[in-house]
Amino acid sequence: MSLVFLDSAGLLALWSQSDQWHEMAEKSFLEIVRNRDQVLTTTFVMLECGNAVARRGFRQEASRFRDQLEAGGTLIWPTETDWHSAWQAYQRGQADSAGIVDHVSFVVMRRLGITKVFTNDRHFKAAGFETLF
Repeated sequence: MSLVFLDSAGLLALWSQSDQWHEMAEKSFLEIVRNRDQVLTTTFVMLECGNAVARRGFRQEASRFRDQLEAGGTLIWPTETDWHSAWQAYQRGQADSAGIVDHVSFVVMRRLGITKVFTNDRHFKAAGFETLF
């Protein structure tokens, strides 16, 4: 059992059968469940997901999932230090010029000692993390 960070690219691919990465995301997520890995993410990732699915019919899934994470104590609020560190890396264009939400994720993952991420986003690889699909 290990900790796995959930990125928006992975969650969106999992929720949408029409997503080009859906099959790979579904297979990867089933492996996470089989391994009984603990999953967590940040409030920022959930905001990103909520925006992305607002018009795609997945509002309820996103809301239920957020509720589950929050109830389980696995929805992480980035700290002020995380915020400042992420912006510094963002300004320097680190991790193949990743976006700010990804930089916040990187900082939180490093702080919590997480190396695996449920995504296929190349920015996580560029930042030194193991992507799961």
